[in-house]
Amino acid sequence: MGQALQHAPMARDNYLRWEAEQAEKHEYLRGEVFAMVGVRREHALVALALGSRLRQHLKGSPCQTFVADMKLHVEAADAYFYPDVMVTCDARDRSAEFAIEHPCLVVEVLSESTAAFDRGDKFAAYRKLENLREYLLVDIDTRRLELYRREEDHWLLLESAGDGPALWLESVGLDLTPAEAFEDLD
Repeated sequence: MGQALQHAPMARDNYLRWEAEQAEKHEYLRGEVFAMVGVRREHALVALALGSRLRQHLKGSPCQTFVADMKLHVEAADAYFYPDVMVTCDARDRSAEFAIEHPCLVVEVLSESTAAFDRGDKFAAYRKLENLREYLLVDIDTRRLELYRREEDHWLLLESAGDGPALWLESVGLDLTPAEAFEDLD
């Protein structure tokens, strides 16, 4: 997430109208609007690889995979985000034009400028999504996957790095190894 664009809060409806006219993407959190910065090549490759793998795995199912350009609306946090990858299997999202509201899996590829936000305020907002079962953080620099899984009354952290074992993405029924996540990188 970048720097806030303004100091005065923007109403959500005003943000949505304004955002629809912008060439660049902006995220919204409780009245603040943040410009999305461009990503480095490795970030784009990893996000595309994960999105492609998920889409192929879920082909023929009621689930849909989105990469980067679809907004995620978190009503309880008064927020709109652009996750790197997200999956929804909820029929209510099939009629969504501009924003998904019921994802079961959200993936964020970390960058130096966004890692603290992705682990902090953004994850706090995501935890308010009733249907969210898992949140996957992908750390390119350390070649590590951090999977947060919702349990009954807490979130469980599962990790794998380097040539480590696969992580079971329970929400979509898929094993994912770090090697697979980073296979397109030099």
